[in-house]
Amino acid sequence: MSDTVVAADWLADRFDEVRVVDVRDAWEFDAMGHLPGAVNIPFDAFRADAHAAEGEGDEPTESGDQAGNGDGQAESGDNLAESGDGRGMLPGADVFADLMGEGGITREDHVVAYDDHHGVFAARLLVTAELYGHPFERLHLLDGDFSSWRLDHETSTETPTVEPATYETREPDSTPLVGIDEVAAAVDSAADGETVVVDTREDWEYEEGHLPGAVRLDWRELVDDETRGIKPRTDLEAILDERGITRDRQVVLYCNTARRISHTYVVLRHLGYPDLAFYEGSLTEWKAAGRELETGTETEN
Repeated sequence: MSDTVVAADWLADRFDEVRVVDVRDAWEFDAMGHLPGAVNIPFDAFRADAHAAEGEGDEPTESGDQAGNGDGQAESGDNLAESGDGRGMLPGADVFADLMGEGGITREDHVVAYDDHHGVFAARLLVTAELYGHPFERLHLLDGDFSSWRLDHETSTETPTVEPATYETREPDSTPLVGIDEVAAAVDSAADGETVVVDTREDWEYEEGHLPGAVRLDWRELVDDETRGIKPRTDLEAILDERGITRDRQVVLYCNTARRISHTYVVLRHLGYPDLAFYEGSLTEWKAAGRELETGTETEN
């Protein structure tokens, strides 16, 4: 495994070598405390404005469970461009560069992100950074979220003094991002066993409609409810192998609006999966384009 998902003690040993980003809401950052020196880049700041509005009322509850569909899915999907480029929920390179630069972060920095919802929002920041050209080996998710840090380490309520930096976005040499036509091709070829399409939503959502032939893997199945971090490697491997999500296959990930797949993507990268495809448009774009859906459970299809 890599240093993609890192423990609180790992971070404590390297605190002067990394930039720490808290993606919780500003009031939580200020009132509930944060890691010393962390900068606050709230989740809603780095997703497209239209989808920030759509997500109201669909944030996780205090337990971390998703209320509603948990992805802020637009029922009609009308706000997604039907170009099929798969970039529906990304904030735009200039917006993201400004946010990171205002936080004093450069492309050369190692970034550790955290939230208080099992890492799903923090993972979204990391994936966004990768898609805008930040080297993935410099991106890290704090395992066990904010809870894991405050168990044994100090927190702060002081607002850090930040010197703005220039954050450069660029097209990465290779990208996991795939568009709707590539996903459709993956759906068509899944029967040959070289590709597996993975739906990371809850069971009831899957039953109401999913991509044809998709395997269901609720992103929370990879999380330990007690520690709030990812499960031990042996447990992760067993879950993934049972679903046919193996390293010798291309793994195509989707949910509703690419939030939940961000966590699954980071975990699979951490485990060393070599061929991951990230469908940013996800089910919102797929439905808006009128593409085929299946209903029911996996055993019924």
